[in-house]
Amino acid sequence: MACLFFKTATKKRAQMTMKIHYILLMLGLLFSSPAQAAKGKELSLDAFAMLPVFQQVTLSPNGKKLAMIRAVNKGGHYILEIYDTDHLNKKPVRLGAAERLEFNNVTWLNDKRLLVRFRQNLKTENTNFLVSKTSIINANGKGKWMELPSDRAFLLSTLPNDPRNILISYDVDAHGTKTSVAQDVFERYPDVVKFDVFSGRSRAIYKGNSKISGGYGFDHDGELRTGISFDIATNKQQFYARLKDSKDWKLVWEVHAADRESFRFNGFDDSNPNLLYVILNNGDDKTGIYQYDLTTGTLSDRIFGAKSVDVGGAFFSRKPSNFGALNGFRYSTKRTKYYWINSAEQKLFESAQALFPGKEVFLVSRTENDDRIIIYTENSKDAGSYYLLKDKSKLEYLGSNMPLLTEEHLSTTKYIKYTARDGLPVYAYVTIPKGKGPFPSIVMPHGGPWVRDSTSYDEWSQLLAHHGYAVIRPNYRGSTGYGLTHWKAGDGKWGHEMQDDLDDAMAYLVSKGIADKDKLAIFGWSYGGYAAFAAATRGGKTPYKCSIAGAGVADLDVMRASTDRNRFLRIFQRPTLNGHNPIDNVEKVQIPMLIIHGDEDERVNISHSNAFVRKLKSAGKEYKYVVLKGANHFSITLTYEHKTQFYSELLNYLENRCFK
Repeated sequence: MACLFFKTATKKRAQMTMKIHYILLMLGLLFSSPAQAAKGKELSLDAFAMLPVFQQVTLSPNGKKLAMIRAVNKGGHYILEIYDTDHLNKKPVRLGAAERLEFNNVTWLNDKRLLVRFRQNLKTENTNFLVSKTSIINANGKGKWMELPSDRAFLLSTLPNDPRNILISYDVDAHGTKTSVAQDVFERYPDVVKFDVFSGRSRAIYKGNSKISGGYGFDHDGELRTGISFDIATNKQQFYARLKDSKDWKLVWEVHAADRESFRFNGFDDSNPNLLYVILNNGDDKTGIYQYDLTTGTLSDRIFGAKSVDVGGAFFSRKPSNFGALNGFRYSTKRTKYYWINSAEQKLFESAQALFPGKEVFLVSRTENDDRIIIYTENSKDAGSYYLLKDKSKLEYLGSNMPLLTEEHLSTTKYIKYTARDGLPVYAYVTIPKGKGPFPSIVMPHGGPWVRDSTSYDEWSQLLAHHGYAVIRPNYRGSTGYGLTHWKAGDGKWGHEMQDDLDDAMAYLVSKGIADKDKLAIFGWSYGGYAAFAAATRGGKTPYKCSIAGAGVADLDVMRASTDRNRFLRIFQRPTLNGHNPIDNVEKVQIPMLIIHGDEDERVNISHSNAFVRKLKSAGKEYKYVVLKGANHFSITLTYEHKTQFYSELLNYLENRCFK
């Protein structure tokens, strides 16, 4: 099978590449020549700053249609196109959103109807936040668009075996009332509503309440079976489930807010409706997968887990004919790894994976008989590419998210492990530029900090590597995904041991001959911005020539105060937010700083950077402050204009001030 794939793919890929380049040329997206860049010239910033071409590509249930959300120019302005999969060259149905709205997501509800979600950036006097709007449309683009009953309604289940109805969630009692975002998140109890996608009729099938207030989960028949609540009296998150065809809730598990052990429902066994797959620690450092029997109230022994990382989860069939059947388990180290239960699924996946060695491969959308499959690929040298596989033998290239960035422009990323000064093992991703080292190098701590970096394409690492900088992204202590011990090791260690892990990452690169010890810098966003602030204010001899803080927390006291709005966060997170406070140590800054912040940041208010800059100025320290007008916190929502300004300032500062 793989051989047939390869022969077909080579011809089709060449044909489709020419077609995609023609389309992009018409849209004004090509601003520099990839051929010139391959000969040693740097690409224009547009190659990195343009927004991804695709937001989503998905098939109708019968595979006859393909829906695609794609950019119309370098600034995005995404539209929806619907193609005939047998005639991709034929003009598609093309739909644009209303002014100030942008297509964000599309879901096939059946072969005739789609649910489309729009994103809009709203501003108030005091804040800036993203809101969504959802409608149902016809696949032929004709007819009136049907809006869901509430702007705050969101999709819970498409009910694959019921093409007429879907399950949505919103607070029915709040319909038509104006509430703040805080009220919606912390006070309202969303209901479960069955919604007819043709007539628009709706019926509440479950009323949210203080006992079960969200986290709704459904079995293979679309029956509501799991829910989550928070008990204020005991400060515990509680996980409930119901026996098949029962209305009574049974308490399955409790997690105290201070314990931070993980628990989540993962799905029902397709052969026993009262047997649940769950993910939890259960006394172990790493999470694993267990089965919980609702009939007896008993938990099985661990049925799957990994030694070095938390488990990713079980994954199940989404096909109507065997919906919910267990396909296997997965976890992530350097890349996603699979343990297969379904041999037919394994054979199909491995045949597809063989076409793209070294890449993450995802079968993102499929028909019942797999005669049409959308394949998505990604790795450090692939910013995301889409393919349409027909009849398990014909592969058609649909296009790349970043068409100006081909493999010759991008750098290899390696997964490494180093040992911190106190003996803690730390895993990291290192992106090494072309040429011979040692290179000027940058440590780039991820945001969060309660997340982890991965091997997926990272735009900032590739931008920097393309301009000659080695980049290391450590999963420092306090990162999740590597077990409870590693996660909790960051508690109260902000700017101390967490910061040491970053310095030790640079020492590792120097010891391996990758980094030039005289040309080291730190750059981060969000928590990474905090780390950049901390690196400049810790005092003593710093290994860095400059610090670049993006959207960073500068005042831990303000950060801790932000948890007051939620009782769970006060217990769950607030005690961990202790350590070195940059705003109190500005006088210790010894290196130049570049500070970048969006003036409409709703997660880390720009007041953090404003206050820090005022103190820098008062203390006579060297800095440059860049405010991104109209930008909020999240890097994925930065516009083309924001990215162009940001990347230009970043590269200019590194070359002309940091490493001059």
